[in-house]
Amino acid sequence: MSKMEVKTSLLDNMIGVGDMVLLEPLSEDSFIENLKKRFDHNEIYTYIGSVVISMNPYRSLPIYTPDKVEEYRNRNFYELSPHIYALADEAYRSLRDQDKDQCILITGESGAGKTEASKLVMSYVAAVCGKGQEVNKVKEQLLQSNPVLEAFGNAKTVRNDNSSRFGKYMDIEFDFKGDPLGGVISNYLLEKSRVVKQPRGERNFHIFYQLLSGASEDTLRKLKLERDFSKYNYLSLDSAAVNGLDDSANFRTVRNAMQIVGFMEDEVQSVLELVAAVLKLGNIEFKPESRVNGLDESRVKDKNDLKEMCELLGIEQGVLERAFSFRTVEAKQEKVSTTLNVAQAYYARDALAKNLYSRLFSWLVNRINESIKAQTKTRKKVMGVLDIYGFEIFEDNSFEQFIINYCNEKLQQIFIELTLREEQEEYIREGIEWTHIEYFNNAVICDLIENNTNGILAMLDEECLRPGTVTDDTFLDKLNTVCAEHPHFESRLSKSSKFLNDHSLPHCCFRIQHYAGKVLYRVEGFMDKNNDLLYRDLSQAMWKANHSLMKVLFPEGNPSKVNLKRPPTAGFQFRASVGTLMRNLQTKNPNYIRCIKPNDKKAAHIFTEALVCHQVRYLGLMENVRVRRAGYAFRQPYEPCLERYKMLCKQTWPHWRGPARDGVEVLLKDLQIPVEEYSYGRSKIFIRNPRTLFTLEEVRKQRLQDLATLIQKIYRGWKCRTHFLLMKKSQVTVAAWYRRYAQQKRYQQVKSSAIVVQSFIRGWRARKILRELKYQKRCKEAVTTIAAFWHGTQARRELRRLKEEVRNRHAVSVIWASWQGTKARRELRRLKEEARRKHAVAVIWAYWLGLKVRREYRKFFRANAGRKIYEFTMQRIMQKYFLDLKKTMPSMSPIDKSWPARPYLFLEDTHEELRRIFHLWRCKKYRSQFTEQKKAIFEEKLEASEMFKDRKALYPSSVSQPFKGDYLEISKNPKYQKLGSLVEEKIILADTVNKVNRANGKGAPRLFLLTKNSLILADQKSGQIKSNVPLDDIGSVSVSSQSDGFFALRLKEGSAAAAKGDFLLSSERLIEIVTKLHRTAASTAGRSQIRVDITDEFLVQFKQDKVCVKFVPGGPRNGNSATCKRKNNRLLEVSVPSP
Repeated sequence: MSKMEVKTSLLDNMIGVGDMVLLEPLSEDSFIENLKKRFDHNEIYTYIGSVVISMNPYRSLPIYTPDKVEEYRNRNFYELSPHIYALADEAYRSLRDQDKDQCILITGESGAGKTEASKLVMSYVAAVCGKGQEVNKVKEQLLQSNPVLEAFGNAKTVRNDNSSRFGKYMDIEFDFKGDPLGGVISNYLLEKSRVVKQPRGERNFHIFYQLLSGASEDTLRKLKLERDFSKYNYLSLDSAAVNGLDDSANFRTVRNAMQIVGFMEDEVQSVLELVAAVLKLGNIEFKPESRVNGLDESRVKDKNDLKEMCELLGIEQGVLERAFSFRTVEAKQEKVSTTLNVAQAYYARDALAKNLYSRLFSWLVNRINESIKAQTKTRKKVMGVLDIYGFEIFEDNSFEQFIINYCNEKLQQIFIELTLREEQEEYIREGIEWTHIEYFNNAVICDLIENNTNGILAMLDEECLRPGTVTDDTFLDKLNTVCAEHPHFESRLSKSSKFLNDHSLPHCCFRIQHYAGKVLYRVEGFMDKNNDLLYRDLSQAMWKANHSLMKVLFPEGNPSKVNLKRPPTAGFQFRASVGTLMRNLQTKNPNYIRCIKPNDKKAAHIFTEALVCHQVRYLGLMENVRVRRAGYAFRQPYEPCLERYKMLCKQTWPHWRGPARDGVEVLLKDLQIPVEEYSYGRSKIFIRNPRTLFTLEEVRKQRLQDLATLIQKIYRGWKCRTHFLLMKKSQVTVAAWYRRYAQQKRYQQVKSSAIVVQSFIRGWRARKILRELKYQKRCKEAVTTIAAFWHGTQARRELRRLKEEVRNRHAVSVIWASWQGTKARRELRRLKEEARRKHAVAVIWAYWLGLKVRREYRKFFRANAGRKIYEFTMQRIMQKYFLDLKKTMPSMSPIDKSWPARPYLFLEDTHEELRRIFHLWRCKKYRSQFTEQKKAIFEEKLEASEMFKDRKALYPSSVSQPFKGDYLEISKNPKYQKLGSLVEEKIILADTVNKVNRANGKGAPRLFLLTKNSLILADQKSGQIKSNVPLDDIGSVSVSSQSDGFFALRLKEGSAAAAKGDFLLSSERLIEIVTKLHRTAASTAGRSQIRVDITDEFLVQFKQDKVCVKFVPGGPRNGNSATCKRKNNRLLEVSVPSP
């Protein structure tokens, strides 16, 4: 279809039949043929009324682009060709506009594309709902929860490379505008047996391979892991690498998704440690060991893996090793300890691995729910998306398949009930008579499984709880006794003789005739899987671990809360959760997506009819079509019906002026359609038989061709007339323009001739005048020239006379100047000669005096002349050095680092030593001026420098501020007189601080009082004491490295003051407060020092929750002070302005 062509109905350009309700004739073969025809033309979606059938194409198709989203946005369900976006849009608009809670049920077998369908629904809803920073954050968290759950809950199977091994139901919550607020995820029956054993050709859960492939070397070293898959017994090697799956890139995607959802870095590390512990747990092997009393006992072969696992979880190695070797059974006041043989030890190890991983998965779901849950308390609209296992029929079916098929029976039951109810409600709403529809009711099968007294699950629980010897065979015997007469239960050992010779039914199996077909279940393992038993010794060992998650995952291991009551069985828990799910679904408007996989090869363009037929049967799609067609096969509102078929009647074409229903009645009457083929509802026309609809379509198609021919004829006539009129108009225009051009040309010729004649006449007259003017001008010029020559002669004569006089005067001046110069040069030579004679006499006299002095003193300078001259010279130099040093001495301030320059190189050592001596003497003089109080202040300043210098950006601004201590003057201020009387000890520091509220990050003013033994926080207005914390209960103080004033008082675990949690405070005098608190705690003998931690991200304990306080640099818009803002339930972000 071209870009310009827009479909306005499901019936336009239809490949096969877009809605199976309109399929004619209706049979299983025609149903499969229609699916195949559409699949071959890349039409993977088909309707059954409002149900969407989705075929997995096993390749990417260009039908999920943003343009497609806009195409299906706010469009009628049947307006465009079948698509999953149409169902998602219909559900979203019903929720937003009609205030109806919705649920989307996605079913199908493994590999049919259920998970991808749920992603498409969520991505479409995210694309069409509102925008905004908070809304986009919620949408991103909801979408990013999928990669996390897929990594921990999906695995590669023989049918699907990304098979969901758990059921998921997500409630997405919206506000009144239709914008998402949050969500809640429920998980059902994780296939935890896959942790310890995988079938051939399948893998363990994705996260194990992603961790080993994508984690950094440093991370693997911390987790004590190696990249080689073959090192771990729990990982299958035959399918470790999967084509199309990049485990390394997927691991980075999962880490990023966990960060977006809201996981803290320490939580991610804790989760990875548990995953690594599961891998290590699988490598623990046991060896038999006989005791003296003859009982078999097991021991760990190689304790290296056990040691590394204990280090990861923080468990004492001996405690866990004993839990693998012994089992303690408690009954009332008695305890009995028994040894475990090798088989029992391996069972305990695998049970621990399965429970550890399944509980970790449940914790992940709860943690994601905590992050994505709606923060508001207002009423919300809900859209649920159910992605759950489809009906499973394998060669070897066990307890998991039994539970899964039971869930599908319940879903089929609610599907038929809700479909019939929806049909009946629409008939009643439209005023159409409702006729009873015959269909297969699978309630009898559900009752066989879930009946509280005689149901299979009830009997399974009863066998698990019964004392004595209980095995899978005793359970089968009980089924044969109770269910033998049930029409849907089959067993060779039952009382019914018709199955005694049925060799397709083994002795250790039973068969149930489900709505989708008969399924053979092997009872082996039913009891163990239903018990899901984990020895109490292992639970208690896990609870003793120092790991942050262990006490949450194994609460039953707490010795103080030992519960001797047997835990509920897996079947009981699943039946309860399925019941809750069914009640939840019945309160919502259902929307169905039935997923089908076309082949078992996971290849594109292959359609296996037998496989598709099998899925069509057990999905009950033919039953669904028959229910939809039992009354009227097609219904449509009057307006679109009249708009589509109005060209078939002259009275309604081209425009109908009356009500749409009247137009449809006129239309159908004119077409002479039998009355029994249709009925009129209040807002819709109901057509009973698809043939009637196809007849209308054929007539409409023929009519459209006739109308197209008529339109073409009218258009061609209009086009020819328009062309003729245009040619005629063009001819008139051309003729008019030609005549105009010819006249203009003739006028220009006449005008040009006239101008030429005029120019010749004007030229002759001008030349005549010019000759006259030239003659007059020549006469005037001749007179002027004669006069000018005469005046010039007179002037030159006068000029010669004046020049002669000037030359005579200049000659006299030159002669006089030459004479004066000669006289001056003679006098200068005389004076120079006289000066030379005087200088020569002075020089000769000076030499003579020197000679006389040298002769007089020569006798004194004989042998010691050089040494005496040297000593005299050095003495004079040193005297001059010290006198100059005295004049240039620096100030007496100890911080003055100036010193005079060294005058002579040989005095360098002396110069530096004098500088050192002077500085020591200057410091001693400065210290002698200190009082005891001033010494204490400087000691505090020194200690503050040791703690904060070059580590805290706020420190430089505090250096110049004196530490006053009592800023509130408690003893003098009458406002705090009552508070002063309550504090008996001396107050070391009193100041006002802000206590940060966890809920919103805002601060409340508090009075901060520090005494020798305690720290007091009081209300600023009333002076009432809010908290009194002994200094012994304070473990550490946490501050950031930036210029903010926030600090956290971390209380010791188990102390009395720790019940309310830590304190997060802020003050402009943070340096002084922390310094005095540290000095006060250190000054008392026997008291542990308070540790000061400087980091930009630390945890604060608020009652039971740990909240991360993160400091980030802020921009100019944050002002000059640091601001604290709550990002989510576990993160407070402090924005610090840049300096």
